[in-house]
Amino acid sequence: MEKFVIQGGKPLSGEIEVRGAKNAAFPVLVATILTSQDCVIENVPRIEDVFRMVEILASMGAKVEWMSERTLRVNAKTLNVESLDKDAILRFRGSVLLLGALLARFGTVNLPQPGGDIIGARPIETHLDAFSQLGVETRRSKNGAGMKVSSLRSLRETILNEFSVTATENVLLFAAKTPGTTLIQIADQDYQVQELIKVLEKMGASVEPAGPHAYRVRGRKDLGGFKHRLMYDPIEAGTFIVLGAAVQGGITVKNVETGFLQLFLKHIRSSGIRLEILKGRNGAEDVKVAGIENFKMEKIQSMIYPGVSSDLQSVLGVLATQAKGSTLLHDPLYEGRLKYLEEINKMGAEIYFTDPHRAIINGPTKLRGTDLGAFDLRGGAAVVIAALIAKGQSTISNIYQIDRGYERIEERLQALGADIQRIRV
Repeated sequence: MEKFVIQGGKPLSGEIEVRGAKNAAFPVLVATILTSQDCVIENVPRIEDVFRMVEILASMGAKVEWMSERTLRVNAKTLNVESLDKDAILRFRGSVLLLGALLARFGTVNLPQPGGDIIGARPIETHLDAFSQLGVETRRSKNGAGMKVSSLRSLRETILNEFSVTATENVLLFAAKTPGTTLIQIADQDYQVQELIKVLEKMGASVEPAGPHAYRVRGRKDLGGFKHRLMYDPIEAGTFIVLGAAVQGGITVKNVETGFLQLFLKHIRSSGIRLEILKGRNGAEDVKVAGIENFKMEKIQSMIYPGVSSDLQSVLGVLATQAKGSTLLHDPLYEGRLKYLEEINKMGAEIYFTDPHRAIINGPTKLRGTDLGAFDLRGGAAVVIAALIAKGQSTISNIYQIDRGYERIEERLQALGADIQRIRV
């Protein structure tokens, strides 16, 4: 077991690079199941969740090779679903994406209930309901679900129960390898969905917008391989921009996909934080946090894309402790997403919970170092930022949660001047 030990209050400055998009890596890796040909994925982040997905593919017999530090080649021509690592699925929420791909390829699939973050109830009913509308028979059990293609309808349409990223991706994966046309309504349109669509079209499927939050997919039984470079991670970029604001500027975040952060960046600027957008590379930009004046944040509300992502709400909550006056924080998506604020209160913050989805944060407050825990990935990033701006020493346990989404974050923060150490206990 490992923990972080952080001596807070150190001045930070310099450049920090954003890696490949974690949540886009999962559906793209799963898309390799849909073809017998080689698939090459570039700009892959070397994080625990990606390693788990690679292990799951390999457990079924897929040939997975690291061609370079951040480039993977996958060939899933020969797969044995019976050998699938079910223990890995139980630990890893992203494994839910296997449903659509395995169902499309084999006609049947049996998976346990995927695990993941402790941020509230995250059932897979939306996925199962979506597939049932397409003619897929589902058998529920205490520990998971079995699914079988029973009678695909000639006119296929599914209306999702909610704007679910992973349910949208699951139906896209299934529809891409199913001949004919599938209409998906109430579809999510966030960055990871758009990345998957690019890959499916490279493989030979056709995916077109069919109205607000709707896609029309024309599938093919025989899909080809692909080569794709993953976009940079908008959530990691937003995390580091918030860090720059929390330390009052001096940090430049490289490789920012600003097109997926428009409302987030608008809120940051409106609160009094000065940003400079600089020319970057590979279609991304660099963002310099130039300083802060009359800092005030009145409301933070997470929404579906193109709103402010729930994944960025956690770091924004820490930033709000340094703002003048009261900030209303509202995350309507997950009832456990605000749990990290209990840790921030231990540091001397003045935070009041009004219900499981809302909190009022009064500031500015001077945070003090203490013993902290990382209960989920994004909450873990939030407590790291809190510890960096706090006075004194903080220890953060359960840092595996942070490693799931942020590649060697302590080394990258050390390059900015942070006093952070990884300690084995």
